[in-house]
Amino acid sequence: MGVIIGVAALVAVLSLGDAMQAFVRSEIDRVTDVQSVTIEPRTFRLIDGSWEPVRNPLVLTLADLSSLKRETPSAQAAVMSRGGSARVSWPGSGKQRKATIAAVTEDIAITDRRPLADGRSFTPREALANAPVVVLSWRLAEELADGRPATSLIGQEVRVGPLPRVVIGVFAARQGERGYSARIPYAGAAATLGNSAVAGAPSIALKARSVDAVATLTSEIEDWLALRFQRWEDRIEIIVAEAELAEIARAFLIMKLFLGLLAGISMLVGGIGIMNIMLASVTERTREIGIRKAIGANVRDIRVQFLTEAVAISAVGSGLGVVLGLSIAALAVGVMHLMVDAEGLQVVISPWTLVMSATLAVIIGLVFGTYPARRASHLSPIDAIRHE
Repeated sequence: MGVIIGVAALVAVLSLGDAMQAFVRSEIDRVTDVQSVTIEPRTFRLIDGSWEPVRNPLVLTLADLSSLKRETPSAQAAVMSRGGSARVSWPGSGKQRKATIAAVTEDIAITDRRPLADGRSFTPREALANAPVVVLSWRLAEELADGRPATSLIGQEVRVGPLPRVVIGVFAARQGERGYSARIPYAGAAATLGNSAVAGAPSIALKARSVDAVATLTSEIEDWLALRFQRWEDRIEIIVAEAELAEIARAFLIMKLFLGLLAGISMLVGGIGIMNIMLASVTERTREIGIRKAIGANVRDIRVQFLTEAVAISAVGSGLGVVLGLSIAALAVGVMHLMVDAEGLQVVISPWTLVMSATLAVIIGLVFGTYPARRASHLSPIDAIRHE
């Protein structure tokens, strides 16, 4: 029972810990941009304490984007974007608003997982062909709809700058949303934004495969820039959320230390249980030990016998504890789903957890069974046989 409870606690804690880490990582990926590394051409330079515009700033191209995708294996996606502003109007209501326009390439759905209230984002083919489509922010759609539901604009033709575009999606409302925004295919940037784009300079944002891969991705980008542009540090700025990444790494480290402490306590409880069981077994079987030594068993034979029993108890308890621990973890996740909206939280059965549990079972049996086995092997045969 001591081993079962100890291993069950260990497996439950580790499984829930893995589930929580996976959930937290997915939420970080979904609602933040800490996994993004942005490359922006420098348009201003600090000279003698004042910012001066850069002459002939570097202009990134779609060829650069394709090259970056090939040379940065740590990136799951890369997006080129160009920002600006334009008037957006809907003839159905006569309303118009000045909005921030983002012209982006097709991987935007991977790097920016902003949810849609209804509709869809544009496809890769639409992005490359400059299809006349647009995705509106909730507030902009609500203003243009003028009393109608914001999603009623889907399928309607609005004018973005000088060109008409069909609304194919509306972003979900965000708390504290200010201003108006819209998203169009990158190929339509020049015709829609004209000279209103900020400095006329496109930027490239790459998304790392995980939070831990951001540093590797940054190094790959620096290597790419060094091979492609001379003195790139003066011409290009790499933007990384360093402070946020440091805080996330610190939080994950604290979580791992906490889970390790809980696991250690759980296994200590199981180990002490084994030692007590084996000590009681030595006391109860003192006569048996004396008889075995009297008929020829040596110290090693007795020690191996009790160590084998300790390991066997640990192994059986470990197997039952794993099943019980996974059941507890599944029950705990089910309760969390009932109490909070956490669809991404799932039980994680890590092979590492199962292997570690089996290994620890053997180690616990050997460590905590050594003292009882040693005590049994050093009993005097005469005193052991006379024991009542």
